[in-house]
Amino acid sequence: MKVQFLDAVSASPSRLIVRPVNLDAVPADLEPVLAQAARIARFTGKAGQIFEGFAERSGDVARIALVGIGAAGGDDRAGAIERAGATAVAKYLTSGETALTFDLTGSGFSAADAVGLALGAQLRSWRHDRYRTKLSDDARPSLAEITVIGAPEGAAGLWEVEQAVGQGVMFTRELVTEPANVIYPESFVERCIARMEGTGLKLRVLDDKEMAALGMGALLGVAQGSVRPARLLVMEWNGGAEGEKPVAFVGKGVTFDTGGISIKPAAGMEDMKWDMGGAGAVAGTMLALALRKAKANVVGLCGLVENMPDGNAQRPGDVVTSMSGQTIEVINTDAEGRLVLCDVLTFAQREFAPVRIVDLATLTGAIILSLAHEYAGLFSNDDALAGALTAAGDASGDKLWRFPLGPSYDKMIDSPIADMKNTGARFGGSITAAQFLKRFIENDTPWAHLDIAGTVWADKPGATWEKGATGYGVRLLDRFVRDTLEA
Repeated sequence: MKVQFLDAVSASPSRLIVRPVNLDAVPADLEPVLAQAARIARFTGKAGQIFEGFAERSGDVARIALVGIGAAGGDDRAGAIERAGATAVAKYLTSGETALTFDLTGSGFSAADAVGLALGAQLRSWRHDRYRTKLSDDARPSLAEITVIGAPEGAAGLWEVEQAVGQGVMFTRELVTEPANVIYPESFVERCIARMEGTGLKLRVLDDKEMAALGMGALLGVAQGSVRPARLLVMEWNGGAEGEKPVAFVGKGVTFDTGGISIKPAAGMEDMKWDMGGAGAVAGTMLALALRKAKANVVGLCGLVENMPDGNAQRPGDVVTSMSGQTIEVINTDAEGRLVLCDVLTFAQREFAPVRIVDLATLTGAIILSLAHEYAGLFSNDDALAGALTAAGDASGDKLWRFPLGPSYDKMIDSPIADMKNTGARFGGSITAAQFLKRFIENDTPWAHLDIAGTVWADKPGATWEKGATGYGVRLLDRFVRDTLEA
């Protein structure tokens, strides 16, 4: 979707003109018949409302839409602005219109408001139609261009930054949406290399032989049942002070998860193509940081495997040795994400000595039982880090809710024959999974684990996304970088 900011005087508005409206503030310069029709339709400018009418302008018929933003002093002003842009695009994406103009002339909206409107529109326009060969014309997206006119000075420059974040979100959605026969460890890496070329990111790829030499027995144990070899993707962005230690983002990348020998039920297993949502979020974040030239040093690491149940797959009861040297009794092969993450966490610490670590993983179904699809779970050994992430989640809309950690949970993963086992008791599954990961954090490095199982995929359209991949995590991590490294 092409998005541009133009001066209201020089711009030629499209036939479709959308005007954002605050609560009870229908524009005074609106044609009287449209204003009256809006009142009859009970349009008041409440957030999410939309009204459409037609008027003659310059000898032609113009399609005029009013989209509600809600109260000017509302608590979630930024979110309401984005949703207004998304609402307009959702309505007109397949309408036959090819261009849409947001007219902010005389609206009093700020540059940030204008950019938020455009970002919501950009994000909501994303669809994945690559494999749809029989779409009817009226179901095929027609809208290709969005123009914002009348925005305050500085909006265009601000948009260059925010659209980079939008690109990162959409890249994450692309990776998460692709089927497992298209995106697997090797092709995930190839897709990232192709998309990140020329951005300034430094990419490094470790194959299974290199990981074996490093002692990554936990990660490779998960991969051994698949014909797809494992990969570790490392993405470095050095936009901060030279020599300054980076922040590390670590993503779980199980490109398909059958559960292995502890096989999942058949119903719904197709959804397990998005069990690499953590890795997808890390890749999208790194792309966003590079495109907007973030003034920070950040390294992103994605542990990429496929969990399959063939004759070479690991068995329940097997004991594997992690890169850290700690041994793990594998009680359930479907608790595989933590086995992938633990080795990547160790590699990240020993290779980069990061000042903080944040891992993201679609780790447990238990987190969905706790939080539904509204929040991701947050676990941390550091209150300041947890607070910064929570604040970033509130600001970005990628919301987090903190859960406890503690010795009583730690005891639940003690093994009688190894240093630990990979599952605890039936209850508190998300907590014991995080407690497992905590055992691989060295030297009290500030660390946070985000269980995003309930937020990377949606069964119905949301505020700024169509049904499917949401792109969760990119905006959260980008805001975290801005607040803690670039402030």
